[in-house]
Amino acid sequence: MNEALLSRLLSGSSDAGLRFNDLRALLADVGFNERIKGSHHIFTRHGVTEILNLQPQGSLAKPYQVKQVRKVLVQYKLVRGAK
Repeated sequence: MNEALLSRLLSGSSDAGLRFNDLRALLADVGFNERIKGSHHIFTRHGVTEILNLQPQGSLAKPYQVKQVRKVLVQYKLVRGAK
């Protein structure tokens, strides 16, 4: 897992600059399954009730969707450093 990316995501300091493929890789690393339907990348994980529906904005992730991912990772304590 990319610790620098994780630290950046958890800090919330640069939601607008996160690359979409980096966010996808992070979700895969913590056990999310990905299904793609058109431009929608739908992530689910056993034990997590929320469904994360992400779409790229060019090569970047949409800032509000980065916040949604952070909220789920912290709420379910899926990564080290989540409080």
